[in-house]
Amino acid sequence: MIERINPSGVHVPQHYHQAVVVQPGAQVLLSGQCPLDPEGRLVGDGDVAAQAAQVARNIGLALDAVGAAPSDVVRTTVHVRSDDRADLVAAWHALVSSPVAAAFTSASTLVGVAQLGYAGQLVEVDVVAVLPA
Repeated sequence: MIERINPSGVHVPQHYHQAVVVQPGAQVLLSGQCPLDPEGRLVGDGDVAAQAAQVARNIGLALDAVGAAPSDVVRTTVHVRSDDRADLVAAWHALVSSPVAAAFTSASTLVGVAQLGYAGQLVEVDVVAVLPA
């Protein structure tokens, strides 16, 4: 069981929740999902939204491979290589508008970073999910 909570006295975010309580179940930790296609090629060179869309596709495939759904996600961390808030917003909007949008309704953090692992990479997302007990 997953319970998403916005405590009294803390601002209520538009898409995510401030706290998530998880009852016993198998924990799923995905590697940082990158904007790479099945052949390992970067998708969306220079385009934050296109890279976020590819990351969302990869998240969906990885969750499906372990028998999890986006609604089983309890924590995400979105890394965007930029110090421009508009880029962070573009990545977030692409993710919360994607087929895995439910993954971003739990606890989430959106951060701008100086560098990511692949040349030209602008977006990476860490995901933690819990399978039903």
